[in-house]
Parts: sequence; structure tokens; C-alpha cells
Amino acid sequence: MTNGQRLAGKIAIIVGAGQRPGTTLGNGRATAERFAQEGATLLLVDINRDWVGETLSSVRRFGTTVDVAIADITKEEDCREVIQTCVEKWGRLDILHNNVGFSKGDAKTAELTLESWHRIMGANLMGMFLMCKHALPQMVAQKSGCIINVSSTSSLSGRPTVAYKTSKGAVNTLTQHIAFENAKHGVRANAILPGLIDTPMAIERRAEETGVPRDVIRRERDALVPMGHMGTAMDVANAALFLASDEARYITGVLLPVDGGLLLKRG
Repeated sequence: MTNGQRLAGKIAIIVGAGQRPGTTLGNGRATAERFAQEGATLLLVDINRDWVGETLSSVRRFGTTVDVAIADITKEEDCREVIQTCVEKWGRLDILHNNVGFSKGDAKTAELTLESWHRIMGANLMGMFLMCKHALPQMVAQKSGCIINVSSTSSLSGRPTVAYKTSKGAVNTLTQHIAFENAKHGVRANAILPGLIDTPMAIERRAEETGVPRDVIRRERDALVPMGHMGTAMDVANAALFLASDEARYITGVLLPVDGGLLLKRG
């Protein structure tokens, strides 16, 4: 396959393709851009119409075929409709990239509210399960397909709060189960575990909630990484591109850290 077309002919759904405003790229938008550069046809999914609309405008400059679906992935009917829309438009589904996740409202175990637990688990875990549930019949029927779930290094390391870590640990298990269950059908499933990444979700949210200047937050996060700096959303997107491409055709059930060596600090 020629350079720049590693996903030519592939149909991809990117869930969580929008991003909050900020000076850097978010993981969903970066992945949409990389997939578009490599020739994929895209269905961009998000609950926020404005944010995903900005991703749509960004992606269109690459000349690929692209459309948008507004959905709340904690609702099963929305997930079913996203898959149905994709298959009706383009006849198949080759790549499902699940990029939704947040930690707002998380707390120590004894302090976490039930409402926050359900909200975090709903978006981070149940939403991924529902998207996979409704994508798998199409992929199994095709005898091919690739699922990429965005987890977190928090799933494998110490964290002061409970719900986000637990949800992402469950995403790892879900991913490996799907990989084992569906390998015989030609369907692959892998998870990406980002570490400290310089995205609007990470920086802008923390600045707003704490009042700490952005440059201070960046320096503090950079200092935690063995390589000396945070990664970018393009680092995550490039990992997703590899896993989605035929270059990774014999890779399934992998939990891939993209973290500058952060998990090495576990000892």
C-alpha cells in the first residue's frame, strides 16, 4: 500500500471525535485527522454537536469521505443507530475506535457519590460495551474488523480516586475478552493506555477547576514522565493508526501504553 494510504478503503467510526476548546489537539480529533490522512472513510460520533462539528471541519481538508452522528453512548438505542447508520451508508464497518472517557466527580472510595460512580462507569465502560456489542455482529459477518478502546495508564498504576481507575481497568478486561472471543471470526480488539498527554481535557479542565496556570500544570505533569515531557494527542493517534492498519493484522488483545515510560515507575 502506498505511503499515506494505510487505511485506504477502510470504514471507521470514531466515538468521542469532538473535543473541548483548547490550544492543543484532543485524542479523538487527532485520531480522526490521522485516519483521514491515511484514506479512511469516517463517521465521527460525539454527544456535543459543536465540538464534533469543529472536528468535521478539520478533517474535511484531507479530502476523505466523512459524516457526523450525534449520540449518547450510554443509551443503547443511540449505539445501535450509530452502527446502523454506518452500515447503511457504506456497507461495512472496519474500525471502531472508542475514545470516550472522563473523571469529573471522581473521589476517594468513601467519599464518592453513587451518582458520580454511575456517570463515570456509564460513559467510560458501559458506552464502550454497547458500541462493541452492536459493532460485533457486522464485523463477525464480514469475517474482519478492528476495535480499539482507549483506556488509561491509570488502570495499571496508583491513583488517588476510584471510579476512573476501576472503569479503565474494566475496559482492559472487556477488550481482552472481546479479542479472545472473536479472534476466530477475524475480529481484532486492542486497547491504548495513554499516560500524561497534553490535551484540552487534561490541561484546560484542570486549569478551570483549580485556578492553577496552564504552564504550571504542564511543568508539573512533564516532571512526572521519565522521558521528561508529556505526550501529544498525535502520539495516541499514531498508535491507533498502527493498530487499525493491516500492519497490525496479527495483533489482538494487547494493552499498549503510550506514556513516555510512565508505567516503568511502578518498579
